[in-house]
Amino acid sequence: MTELHETLVLEKTAQDLLFRDARTANTFADEPVSEEQVAAIYDLVKYAPTSMNMQPLRVLIVRSAEARERLVGHMADGNKAKTLSAPLVAVLAYDPEFHEHLPTQFPHFAGAQDVFKGQDHRFGAATLNASLQVGYFILGVRAAGLAAGPMTGFDAEAIDKEFFAETGYKTLVVVNIGKPGEDAWFPRSPRLELGQVVKTV
Repeated sequence: MTELHETLVLEKTAQDLLFRDARTANTFADEPVSEEQVAAIYDLVKYAPTSMNMQPLRVLIVRSAEARERLVGHMADGNKAKTLSAPLVAVLAYDPEFHEHLPTQFPHFAGAQDVFKGQDHRFGAATLNASLQVGYFILGVRAAGLAAGPMTGFDAEAIDKEFFAETGYKTLVVVNIGKPGEDAWFPRSPRLELGQVVKTV
């Protein structure tokens, strides 16, 4: 009998790295995350799709101790210690003015920018598509052999004021990144079965 993983083109070791064995890390080892690793992660995930190729995700890499302290001040209490100890932290946000790049990123539709310019629906479009890119980013971190600890427990408005006052970016997720440390994982939570999720008509 064919195992389900055998029906996929991607090698099982890669499947496991990205999904089955990957976990949300809560502790991290001291090993640093390099600029080259960050660049390689972005170079991989930038090819994943967004509507009209809008690419609204913006990533703030928090490295310095001073910036880390500023960020941690706006995190929920349960997220402060692990954010302080992670080798690298990324604030993932969306750019509500993403449409300014559409003339170069979606050039075959001359009116693409006008679909969103000055329109309130651009916020929903940016949130949805940047959220897709957040998922891609997490998979990119895993592809680099690193663990990701995505969090939404924080004061988003305060982070926006702290780091994005000039750009107007809107924070979606904060992700701790690094090699997992001791007792990094909570027990694996259950997953819904195929029949609970997938319906064929």
